[in-house]
Amino acid sequence: MTPDATCVGADETVLEAAKEMTELGVGSLPVRGTDERLEGMLTDRDIVVKVLAAGKDPAKVKAGDLAQGEVVTVDADDEAEAILRTMSRHKVRRLPVIEDNALVGIVTQADVARTLPDPKVGDLLEAISS
Repeated sequence: MTPDATCVGADETVLEAAKEMTELGVGSLPVRGTDERLEGMLTDRDIVVKVLAAGKDPAKVKAGDLAQGEVVTVDADDEAEAILRTMSRHKVRRLPVIEDNALVGIVTQADVARTLPDPKVGDLLEAISS
């Protein structure tokens, strides 16, 4: 898990989020609402596909506009197997980690893969990628 995850506010622009991703060297940021609750994840792919390729202005599109749907998270004390099941079920490569209702980090596909025995790593990659 990567601790101390930085969030982007739902009211911040996608351009601001992209700059933050660049500074941090990450491909996604959790999106938090004005009530400080997690609204979703914003990925670099979201920015490219839903904003740039759609001809929208990243300086005008809000991060919250792209954080739609169910927020999928894992608990800080979840085992790798449980995280694997969640990633597989939702076909995601990154998950916010929650402890006591607060965001404490991000767990990635690579984080999980490093903790699993070799056969399980292949299962993870196949499940998420298919």
